[in-house]
Amino acid sequence: MKKYISVLSSIAIAVGISGCSDFLEVMPKGKVTTPSFLSSPDGLKGALVGTYSKLYAVYDGDFLRYPDVAGNMLSIVNASESSSMISQYNFTSNEDEEIGAVGKIWTSVFEAMANANNIIQYEPEVAAQYPLQAADCERILAEALYIRALCHLDVCLCYAQPYNYTPDASHLGVPVLYKTPGPDDNESRKSVAEVYTLICDDLTRAEQLLADKTPRGQYYVSLAAVRALHSRVSLYMEKWQDAIDYAASAMAGKTLSTGQAYSDMYRNPMADSEVIFRFDGTDMGSKHRTFYSDTAVPADTLMTLFDDGDIRTQVLHKDGARYCMKYEPDLNRVGIDHGDEPIVSRLSELYLNAAEAACMLSDYTAARGYIKPILERAIDTQYADDVLAATSDAQLLDLVRKERVKELCFEGHNFFDIVRWKMDLVRESNTTSVVKRIDYPSDYFVLPISRYELNANLNMQPNPTVNK
Repeated sequence: MKKYISVLSSIAIAVGISGCSDFLEVMPKGKVTTPSFLSSPDGLKGALVGTYSKLYAVYDGDFLRYPDVAGNMLSIVNASESSSMISQYNFTSNEDEEIGAVGKIWTSVFEAMANANNIIQYEPEVAAQYPLQAADCERILAEALYIRALCHLDVCLCYAQPYNYTPDASHLGVPVLYKTPGPDDNESRKSVAEVYTLICDDLTRAEQLLADKTPRGQYYVSLAAVRALHSRVSLYMEKWQDAIDYAASAMAGKTLSTGQAYSDMYRNPMADSEVIFRFDGTDMGSKHRTFYSDTAVPADTLMTLFDDGDIRTQVLHKDGARYCMKYEPDLNRVGIDHGDEPIVSRLSELYLNAAEAACMLSDYTAARGYIKPILERAIDTQYADDVLAATSDAQLLDLVRKERVKELCFEGHNFFDIVRWKMDLVRESNTTSVVKRIDYPSDYFVLPISRYELNANLNMQPNPTVNK
């Protein structure tokens, strides 16, 4: 019989060159040399570089496109069996898609998570041996904790139903990994509640460690980045006041990008902007740029939401046609060596998180205060005043949700928002997908667990319906 090795139990740390973006690589089991390479502050620093590289692969890959492809604001051009992510677009994802989104998202996220886990495991020993560099080690630990939390969140969003699917989040989530599994460890899936417990614990600890650390810039995890992610997690968990409080603390001292700076946020990512955390695209890939130039365009359902003069449409058109420009930098300014620079967190999301949470708490005055800057930046203050004056308190949540769709389109939110809002998926009548509507709840709102993982690990539970 063919011997299968689980993705989770086969991930290990390989020998690499310190400071290289490929410092950490996934290797077959039995070739672990982690202790020797993570036994000094320089080793931890090199490991963190490699961990960011692995996380970049997640965000420049199928994961970030999935919630937009599966949502209702994107249209695949000339959709055919050969189109990128066509299975996710048509909700025909197959457990045998090892080299497609089903297998790639799972593998790439757990690879990044394994690297973070090894840093977390060995940092205390290194910090104890090098007390003069303990502060540097603490920062590395905090960034690794954030990455582990983000990885657990991202993989759970793809392979499990949303947190609020059951009243106590007791439904199946994903494996909860506090350390990298060994060759004989066959991890099972835990409840979504257990997954989110790890996420919140890691973010709380990271926040404590970064409280006195000076930010290193938009390409590195910062205190604001930790709080921004905690706001998003709280929103998903329907902990409304926490979502507001974390958003408010992450927003402190920051302003929205306006005018040319709004477009520059995407097209000239080296310029100052509202971005809190993103990935450095220098000498990196451009898979999103290729996808949106060759395969996908903004759907009519999205474009009809905008009023005339909305600044956000500047990055949704090219030469008069619908076109996502969020991953197409101005190469005259950033150079041809610049790849994609996916955004994980930015200020606009925080305003939207706080506005939605305030609506759920029936604090409509606060909600109006949070959504107004988004409307003002979109067109102007008079527009914002007119829209809010015409919107009753009962209609305010719908307005906030519509603004969230417009503001965060093609940044990895659309489908995840639809399912956590417990909404039906409804697409435009002329969609190129074979799926025009799926009512909530649905087994199809999650990806299947890959057959490879199921065959290799008998403790791994499949997803109903989508796992044949």
